[in-house]
Amino acid sequence: MTRLGDLERAVMDVLWDTVPARSDGVTVREVADALAGRELAYTTVMTVLDRLAGKGMVQREREGRAWRYRATASREAHIAQLMLDALDLGGSRDAALVRFARSVTGTEADVLRAALAAEATANPAAEEVGGLTDRIEVPPVDRASRPGESAER
Repeated sequence: MTRLGDLERAVMDVLWDTVPARSDGVTVREVADALAGRELAYTTVMTVLDRLAGKGMVQREREGRAWRYRATASREAHIAQLMLDALDLGGSRDAALVRFARSVTGTEADVLRAALAAEATANPAAEEVGGLTDRIEVPPVDRASRPGESAER
């Protein structure tokens, strides 16, 4: 999945924040109006939406002479895919996952545990053998060096 540029992200934020309440999607004009603070030309917004459609990020449907646009996936699905793509960049997926798990807050860890438990209950055949931390060596996370965070979680 391609990372979004600043303007693409702003347009997608409009779609993600607006379209759930409007199942028919939004027009270029509605997106441009929502981004009025950025002083963008209508054609700029139209070009960004066209490129996002080409990347598969949005789907469009003709309505008269205009197009109506909707995100093809939720914001959460997009972020999850970015995380999965990052894991595919190389190296050990297991090591990256352990490093990530060690860097989240206690609350975030609780959310992950609950999601994993729910997934294991719903799909018991998909569980793999445990013992991940026994199989890989991951350097300790220096939490004190992360700005704005304490070492305790």
